[in-house]
Amino acid sequence: MVRIPAGTYRTALPADPGDRIVLLEDVQDPGNVGTMLRIAAAFDFSGVLLSRRCADPFSPKAVQSSAGALLVPWIRRGEGYLDAVGVLKRKGYRLYCADTEGAAEVGFAAAKRLVVAFGNEGAGLSDRLLHHADCRFAIPMKRQSVQSLNVAAAGAIALFAAFRKSGW
Repeated sequence: MVRIPAGTYRTALPADPGDRIVLLEDVQDPGNVGTMLRIAAAFDFSGVLLSRRCADPFSPKAVQSSAGALLVPWIRRGEGYLDAVGVLKRKGYRLYCADTEGAAEVGFAAAKRLVVAFGNEGAGLSDRLLHHADCRFAIPMKRQSVQSLNVAAAGAIALFAAFRKSGW
């Protein structure tokens, strides 16, 4: 039997949160949440912080989409995710925010500790979170007719670049 890890539905961070963390703000599709958990595990991110309005990471569709990887990173989901970001920033983490209006160039090499944030499928990240960003980045795309990528596709690109300590 598998149990939901203690602390999942609180935003109190683990004593050692690790060097790389994913933040999901109001991502509503459980398939996207599960896929992002899988991507975070694949690229050695230690934790995933979710806003309370994200889909439940332990819903059947999220669990299926994670392909079992949801128990690899620590997970925290709750109202206090912005407070957790403040704590992490005070500990020296840099906050990288995916934003369609962000810079077309980004480099992850300089960040020893980082949080990479992705927002709601339609609305993106909140102004409250973007206010704390050290870097707002967009993934450059050739076709002007494509305004944005699916959050999980964008997550795969950005988390791979952060894992490789590279950018675009």
